[in-house]
Amino acid sequence: MAGHDAARLDSFLEMMSAERGAAENTLSSYERDLTDLKAFLQQRDMTLAEAATADLSAYLEHLSTQGFATSSQARRLSSMRQFYKFLYSEGLRGDDPTGILDAPRKGRSLPKTMSVKDVTALLSQASREADTEGPGQMARIRMHLLLELLYATGMRVSELVALPSTVLLHEGRFLMIRGKGNKDRMVLLSRAAMDAMEKYDSARKTLLHQKDDQPESLWLFPSNGKEGHLPRQVFARDLKDIAIRAGLTPSAISPHVMRHAFASHLLQNGADLRAVQELLGHSDISTTQIYTHVLEERLQELVQTHHPLAKQGKNLD
Repeated sequence: MAGHDAARLDSFLEMMSAERGAAENTLSSYERDLTDLKAFLQQRDMTLAEAATADLSAYLEHLSTQGFATSSQARRLSSMRQFYKFLYSEGLRGDDPTGILDAPRKGRSLPKTMSVKDVTALLSQASREADTEGPGQMARIRMHLLLELLYATGMRVSELVALPSTVLLHEGRFLMIRGKGNKDRMVLLSRAAMDAMEKYDSARKTLLHQKDDQPESLWLFPSNGKEGHLPRQVFARDLKDIAIRAGLTPSAISPHVMRHAFASHLLQNGADLRAVQELLGHSDISTTQIYTHVLEERLQELVQTHHPLAKQGKNLD
């Protein structure tokens, strides 16, 4: 029976890759989640393929007692739903045991973000370091471009580090990038990002000229690692290092926090939630609605600033 479970798990992952275009990280998450579920079920003398709703409910309860965050529990439930939906659709079982399972309740968590002042300090530090000549300047120029692109576009870190070198051929301020599910979307480059890209392109060409036997990489940010491009973990580590040099708290800064800053600062300055949804590459507006608190704060400020009663000191609450 264990062999059947392994075969069905492999078939599920193949389907998610071939038909749904799931990214490698997503496939790895599914595999980890379902392997953990399989181990739990084995302790109950149950297989993945034959598990009933009560078995899966017991697993979720187990996760809760182990102290797993509600977000982690919800992700495990999502993996389970996808897997059992696959088994049902393929005729490998006659029901979907996840149909009546409830997602764990969680409070509304607001995304961590950065102030405009902190982002400015970070970008200024990166710009100064990029202008500093000497050993390692190419890496400093690259870091400056990474940060300018991240804040200008709000890209996911996985999208940023895997940009193809062909983006250097773009014209104008718009850039087409490929996101989750192989969906393309258009983002807008800032003037600072365009200048940083030109500087990086020039430095890159100089480096290639010095190494005549080195072919040009397919990636904008090449690396000698197995992926061929800069690993996101390396970028995240280097981001914390430059945050320290900029006088910021490194634990409060990450590529994802800068993505949130991009969205929050747009909304604070009057952007429409739907437009931010498109720029972030969210397929569902509900994902973008974590930022509605920013809209609420801006609307309150508008009323307090412009409503005639507010100027008379009346309490509008």
